[in-house]
Amino acid sequence: MLEVKNLDASYGAVQVLYNVNLTVETGEIVGLVGANAAGKSTLMFTLAGLRTTYKGSVLLHGEAVDHLQAYERTARGLILVPERRRLFPFMNVLENLELGAYAPNVRSKAKQTMEEVFELLPVLADRRRQIANSLSGGEQQMLAIGRALMAKPRVLLLDEPTEGLAPIYVKLLFDLIASLRSAGMTILIVEQNVHHVLRTVDRAYVIENGHIVMEGRGADLLKDERLKVAYLGL
Repeated sequence: MLEVKNLDASYGAVQVLYNVNLTVETGEIVGLVGANAAGKSTLMFTLAGLRTTYKGSVLLHGEAVDHLQAYERTARGLILVPERRRLFPFMNVLENLELGAYAPNVRSKAKQTMEEVFELLPVLADRRRQIANSLSGGEQQMLAIGRALMAKPRVLLLDEPTEGLAPIYVKLLFDLIASLRSAGMTILIVEQNVHHVLRTVDRAYVIENGHIVMEGRGADLLKDERLKVAYLGL
């Protein structure tokens, strides 16, 4: 579903990613883990068409999207849930969700999709008239994911979804990811919570200083002592 080939990415003259190669198969959950400033969020920005300049290829379902702007990638189904959520803070829950279905190709099905999101995330149905900025951190994260689901993603990109969340919401979030997996969704997740993410994903990549240095099944990487010591500081 998603393929990255020989990707170098920079912010201006500062190169952050070096020859990154990864794949995410249809219906698969893949993790990207590494220390702070390893290049994880830069990869997510690059995939979404934001902020960076890059060389290499990004393919969605076999088609290159390198020439597409961020909004065009969204219309193709490459949907980012950004770090720190980036909600519209003074709009209510319903309005934030409606904006997730802004693209013409999903707008006509917004009502049906909204019902599906409310069924998956009942807390949003209960809070539908509440201002986003007044929600708890966990509720805001659920809203950010709900907004992304309104766009009918082919690939869902989750950037540090558990950052700053209470333990109860960390568990709820990974339960949600498991539910999305059961529904056949394709997910690439960047996450600092290494234990949780490696227990959840099918496969994972380890990134260090902008380079992919390891890859494998999540359960296997979790047992790898070299990974824990050299790359994750565990």
